[in-house]
Amino acid sequence: MITKQRRRSILSRLWMPLITAAFLGYFGYHAFSGYYGIVSRERLERDAIALSRELEELKEKRVWYENRVAILRSDHLDADLVDVAARRALNRVRSDEVVLRFAATQK
Repeated sequence: MITKQRRRSILSRLWMPLITAAFLGYFGYHAFSGYYGIVSRERLERDAIALSRELEELKEKRVWYENRVAILRSDHLDADLVDVAARRALNRVRSDEVVLRFAATQK
């Protein structure tokens, strides 16, 4: 009786470690230098700080606009303020008024 024994190829022993190393390399690379990786963390923190500043500016602007709108509500409406704002917007003057215009000082 003749039996043939085949030597196992080196690739048959290494295919699982090679695939594992490839996956670890792929995910390791993207964990380090991907869009949300370790290297990008500083950029993301800078963006977060810039967006926080912008949010604070927008909150201040919103408070300013809310105050302006509160003045125009009917229960707080001041007739003189509305008159001044309307005339400034429309560039109108009554016939009995005197308008003094001052030129802006130039440096």
